[in-house]
Amino acid sequence: MDDRDRRDPDRPPRDDALGPGEVDDTPTITCERCDRAWDLEYELTELAVGNQAVQQFALDHHRHTGHYPDGIATWQASCRQCPETVERLEESAAKRWAETHARHTRHSVAIEHGEDEQTVVTAPEE
Repeated sequence: MDDRDRRDPDRPPRDDALGPGEVDDTPTITCERCDRAWDLEYELTELAVGNQAVQQFALDHHRHTGHYPDGIATWQASCRQCPETVERLEESAAKRWAETHARHTRHSVAIEHGEDEQTVVTAPEE
């Protein structure tokens, strides 16, 4: 859905609502695969997710399309011994899962992000 679809039809477009000298600093997300762009006004005003707006939009986009918008790369944590794996948008979430899995199973977990080098999490020594 584009910006017009997500807005109240009786409300004027954002650009028309700006006064002289005002800047529209609403974040915008693009998706080359969908050939579209969205501003995140809905996430900021209606969902009130604040600084999580980009993350919320990316998760919703993935849920509805099966892919992430441009510029969003997930962190993958994969166990090296069993089939357990997770995909997270934040490094800290992937690392937290990897540390927990390693602590409970004593398995090593590889964390990858796009083209970055792989990080391996191992169980702590007792």
